[in-house]
Amino acid sequence: MIHLLNLLAAIALLVWGTNIVRTGVIRIFGENLRRVLASSLSNRAKSMLAGLAVTGLVQSSTATAVIISSFVGSGLVGMAAGLAVMLGAEIGTSLMAVVFSFDLSWLSPLLIFTGVVLFISNEKSTWGRAGQVAIGFGLITLALQLIVSATQPMIASPVIRGLIVGLPNDVFLDIIVGALLTMACYSSLAFVLLTATLAASGILPVTVALGLVLGANIGSGILAMLTSSGPPVLRLRLPLGSLLFKLTGCAIAIPLLPQVHVLLQEYVPSVHAQVIAFHLGFNVIRALLFIGLTGPMARWVEKLLPAPPAAAGSTRPRHLDPSALQTPSLAISCAAREALHQADVVETMMHGILPVLRDNDLVLAEQLRNMDDTVDQLYSAIKFYLTQISREALSEDEGRRWTDIVSFTINMEQIGDIIERVIQDIEDKKIRKNRRFSDAGMAEIVHLHERLTANLRLGMSVFLDGHVRDAKKLLEEKARFRDLEHEYAASHIARLQDNTAQSIETSSLHIDLISDLKRINSHICSIAYPILESAGALTKTRIRNSQHGALSGPETPIR
Repeated sequence: MIHLLNLLAAIALLVWGTNIVRTGVIRIFGENLRRVLASSLSNRAKSMLAGLAVTGLVQSSTATAVIISSFVGSGLVGMAAGLAVMLGAEIGTSLMAVVFSFDLSWLSPLLIFTGVVLFISNEKSTWGRAGQVAIGFGLITLALQLIVSATQPMIASPVIRGLIVGLPNDVFLDIIVGALLTMACYSSLAFVLLTATLAASGILPVTVALGLVLGANIGSGILAMLTSSGPPVLRLRLPLGSLLFKLTGCAIAIPLLPQVHVLLQEYVPSVHAQVIAFHLGFNVIRALLFIGLTGPMARWVEKLLPAPPAAAGSTRPRHLDPSALQTPSLAISCAAREALHQADVVETMMHGILPVLRDNDLVLAEQLRNMDDTVDQLYSAIKFYLTQISREALSEDEGRRWTDIVSFTINMEQIGDIIERVIQDIEDKKIRKNRRFSDAGMAEIVHLHERLTANLRLGMSVFLDGHVRDAKKLLEEKARFRDLEHEYAASHIARLQDNTAQSIETSSLHIDLISDLKRINSHICSIAYPILESAGALTKTRIRNSQHGALSGPETPIR
């Protein structure tokens, strides 16, 4: 019993080590990993190499599948390129199995010691995260040694030998067991290494081990489907295409297993190396066979899982992918895209102000007021999503982006509230009382509204791109809009003095409306402040010095 417990503990340590490496690498290179994937998918060969490299770093083809599935689902990466990445990802996992199959007993204590020193001394820095990765690699090598030690006493057990002898020599059963155990381990790398160790110890026949390796590949494909989230159709396309490639590869390999076993025995002396070599060879040959078929497979999967028509007026978040939370930099991008979705709803509300004002459209007014509930729901969803992102895993730039998204969504939510009140005022003070603006007053409102709509679009661009030049232009609009408000308020008062009947009837609404539009513009211009502050383009105070003539008279002490 103690030997079985030791074996289970070693397996758990192996899985935990791969998880530590994956998490640490993502924390160090999170944003760069996304850039590598985004910039390296121009052709199939480069896509496959990108998948190989990233998977070699994060120690998990499943993690790579989650990242690429998010890109494919959001339209940032094509299906064919995504499938090529996944072919490379499986080769990356196989290569890491080769690396860890060597005798690295001397490396484990060195990595763990070095990693702990780096992590404790610089926990939140890049060196500290590199120490975390070193600890993970050290635990992986240590776990492999423990697995060997735990299985040696089990070999001599008559019970174990009897179970092994009693197992049916059925490759399909081996594949099913391998797939299930891989899903239980949550790591095809960990399971393949375990299988090779057990085969080398004599517990598993090599033929059974080869079947289990095929099952491990299928299990990792199923894992990718289970861990993908978001809109089901879009998120399942890539893992489904990858799984179909794996199933086809297994179907080709099964009848060839006897010949493959003979070749392995002839050219690879070690049983452990035979299992690892089969795993690597299977994925390399599969990639070479199917790299030219990624296009047809992509088209077939897209027909099998067609994109659902976009629901008009949908209030649900579109881009907040829970699986992306494992990659904080990717989660930040998801939140930013959802914030732009929220801004799109606000823009629709803003466009609707003028038709309601001109046409006295009560039906449209009610629709616009209800849209504020959508803005509020999206704000709550984005805020909750952001709170689930580990701030410690974010770089300094990503931390600032996190804050920018929060600030942006707050401004959009407040703009939605103001527009709702504006629409309600128009209903109460104009439509229901059957009043109308003077031609001059209406022209002023239209001009402010057009400028406000243009500023909102500029604000969305500043939030998306972060260009300092556009941020300065947006902030300049705040002063111009303020001047226009003063000018149009004075014009309205002049019309009141001329006893213009329409201006007198709508005076309260007119003054409130231009004031509310100014408040909306202030929230839009607030988008520029974080960008300008980061660039050092803001002064500490906007109050001018008395020596410049802005303030006159003796200084009054603050009490």
